[in-house]
Amino acid sequence: MHSYLDETGNLLGDSGKYFVVATFTIGDSRRITKAFRQWQRSKFPRILKHQTEVKFNDSHLTEELRLKTLQFLAKQDIRIFYTFVKVSNIPKEYRKKGVVHETGLLYTEIVASTLELYLPILEPEFIVIRDHRSLKSVTLGLFNETIKRRLLPQLLAKAIFQIKAVDSTTSTGVQIADWVCGSLGRYYEEKKLGQEFYKALKNNIVQEKELFPNNWTRAEEK
Repeated sequence: MHSYLDETGNLLGDSGKYFVVATFTIGDSRRITKAFRQWQRSKFPRILKHQTEVKFNDSHLTEELRLKTLQFLAKQDIRIFYTFVKVSNIPKEYRKKGVVHETGLLYTEIVASTLELYLPILEPEFIVIRDHRSLKSVTLGLFNETIKRRLLPQLLAKAIFQIKAVDSTTSTGVQIADWVCGSLGRYYEEKKLGQEFYKALKNNIVQEKELFPNNWTRAEEK
């Protein structure tokens, strides 16, 4: 099983109130790659038709086309698992003088919690593919070691578990994860068409979870 992962938002809270990590899996990754590229060539503006990467927030896309693209992706039977965090609820152990500072460790915790939504996994392999630019202030070795320590004991005895960091321009799956994240970010930030974007993907969402829902900062208490 291959899972494609991306995130949207900022753990420091200076570009929105929420941070979202989303993943999806699909039975045949080659099929969705072909479908997305055909959609790109037939529906996107000329300037985007042959680009190696088209992000959800590309300025050449209209809101109507974003929505139609999400509806098209939903028809490809993608299965979505995601977590979200309200930045103001991040626990004090990740803060220093009220400001979030352990972003690398926090990011690792969020990714691990997101992948745990897949459990139990009864398949012989679980491959996680993410954008190599996603790592947040933590070494690649520590990130991979921490995630594996959390997941491996809960997989089949001889299961293969890998985390691959790729250039998103070479992975349609990671690009689609960006589209999923972008739409969920719009929804939680209550931005334009956020409700419609969420509705387009709702039936494809297998698991969703808010992390740290019962925490708050001293500033909010006051």
